[in-house]
Amino acid sequence: MSEDELVWMAEREREIFGAAAWSLGLIQDDFRYGGKKYRVVEVGGEPIAYAVYGYDGDAFHLMNIAVAPQARGAGHGRVLMDDFLAEARAEHAHDAWLEVAVTNTSALALYRAYGFEDVRVRPRYYQPEDVDAIVMRVAVSRAPAG
Repeated sequence: MSEDELVWMAEREREIFGAAAWSLGLIQDDFRYGGKKYRVVEVGGEPIAYAVYGYDGDAFHLMNIAVAPQARGAGHGRVLMDDFLAEARAEHAHDAWLEVAVTNTSALALYRAYGFEDVRVRPRYYQPEDVDAIVMRVAVSRAPAG
């Protein structure tokens, strides 16, 4: 992943998460040493969406799918979800997990369309916004293939 893509991701993080966003330095460190994978979708040479995910040997964990505001509704989130689940299948992961803000209705709809089910609520998970998160899970073998 290029430095320009990491900078772009840090900018999207600030747009989406405000004060709770990861800094460019944290993203760079996580990319280099954190064992996570970053997938960027480009259109016309410009990054417009990304996903961050990791694998702990049993389950895949989706940290984030983010799409630039001007590109929302064009299916880029589905492309990233298909990639995430394809990699989970290739690694023979049993489950895929994620957390999403209860207020993020478009993300909730996307994840539920892929078979993710609500597991529990994490009160006040997103700070400083004081927003709850829904923990979601899908058995990889039951998730639709993209």
